[in-house]
Amino acid sequence: MKILFIQTGGTIDKDYPRTTLGYAFEITDPAVNRILPDVNPSFEYEVVSACRKDSTELTDEDRFEIHKICQESSIDKIIITHGTDTMIQTAEKLSNIKDKTIVITGSMRPEKFSNTDADFNVGLAVGGVQTLPAGVYITMHGIILPWNEVSRNLETGQFKKNK
Repeated sequence: MKILFIQTGGTIDKDYPRTTLGYAFEITDPAVNRILPDVNPSFEYEVVSACRKDSTELTDEDRFEIHKICQESSIDKIIITHGTDTMIQTAEKLSNIKDKTIVITGSMRPEKFSNTDADFNVGLAVGGVQTLPAGVYITMHGIILPWNEVSRNLETGQFKKNK
């Protein structure tokens, strides 16, 4: 089995900038390139970068490109690392892809941080993409659900099942 990882950016891929006197973050190399070798996975994988943006900066053109990568790939198990602010919107744009299992995840803290949730979320996404039927899913905060059954509490930032 092979899994395609698509980087779009977001907090999961953020790091401190290389410039001096700066406090802003920048999107760096895909976090999965650091996470996966540490777990010695028993599956093959490929990592591509669709874009490197904060999810609030994603455009319709970016989402079209993500859709195109998913649709044209011969791999039917796909994990997208994404910023948390607009992952539900991206999931909706991908929802017409019926023959693949697509799991979208991210993190609340950069993978580079010692207290990150990135490793946990990527791990849950890997488990989900291997066992779920075709469809588009979101995994955050220990849940994995179809994209249209997820909402986000804007006060806590937590993703949860719709009521």
